[in-house]
Amino acid sequence: MTAKSLDVVGIGNAIVDVLVKADERFLDDHGLTKGTMALVDEQQAESLYGSVGPGLETSGGSAANTLAGIAQLGGRAGFIGRVRDDQLGGIFAHDIRSVGARFDTPAATSGPSTAQCLILVTPDAQRTMCTYLGASVGLHPGDLDLAMVAEAKVLYLEGYLWDSDEAKQAFIAAAEVARANGGEVALSLSDAFCVERHRDSFLELVDGHVDILFANEMEITSLYKANSFEEAADAVRGRCRIAALTRSEQGSVILSGDQTIQVEPFKLGPLVDTTGAGDLFAAGFLHGYTQGESLEACGRLGSLCAGAVVTQMGPRPQGSLKELVASHAQAA
Repeated sequence: MTAKSLDVVGIGNAIVDVLVKADERFLDDHGLTKGTMALVDEQQAESLYGSVGPGLETSGGSAANTLAGIAQLGGRAGFIGRVRDDQLGGIFAHDIRSVGARFDTPAATSGPSTAQCLILVTPDAQRTMCTYLGASVGLHPGDLDLAMVAEAKVLYLEGYLWDSDEAKQAFIAAAEVARANGGEVALSLSDAFCVERHRDSFLELVDGHVDILFANEMEITSLYKANSFEEAADAVRGRCRIAALTRSEQGSVILSGDQTIQVEPFKLGPLVDTTGAGDLFAAGFLHGYTQGESLEACGRLGSLCAGAVVTQMGPRPQGSLKELVASHAQAA
């Protein structure tokens, strides 16, 4: 892989998560579909927050979680995303920088507040998200640090950004700069409802701009309107160079050319909260990939990181990922 000063640069929504335990009745009462992400406006967000008990505040956002994970693993990571110059914006900036990721996007001085996501965790550890995108959707091409993008081995893009036209333009501009400078482009489909909204343009993206695709079973079957995971896997094979497809307790499948690599899940403790599982799988995979590991080793590292984050509340590992990886390397 081309020598670069950064391993992965991600572009995504800069969000502060509020994690709250909830029961099935709460979801039903508020018309929420378990396991999905719904976009809400500021008034809806305030109403929902007022209906729940105390929560755990932690910086989040899908791509930001991935980049924080890469930095925790020892990778050279950078993140581009928009916050407001408010309290939550300060929390977000502090948290991502504290794990060693580079974050230089200037905070907005006017307009909507920093994005927030209410994550409702039911007793089965599934997470249902209600997201107020706030300042994050104001990301536009002028916010991009294209010099940083050019220095990345891999540019990692978050599918949620496709909900904003300005962010979409930033997305394409960054992908073109990455490609022009010998980098690769990775995309996370983010959410099945997101795929439903933007299927045609996602299909064009996968075929024309993406080298590495990350998706879970629901997302990939939605993208290709497939009747089964196997049918979706056949449909995506060859559309991009690598497809890394996660299947919860069934592990993951890595497709590349005619290769099919099955990766077993790591069960490191009781399942507590699935928030961030896909994000941390991508973190482990991309860290291994940018260090020249085999696709099987990348998949195993992704599975290990995902296995760690689901044993705790919150989308970013509270223990040391480096120590976790070292302990499993010694045991192997």
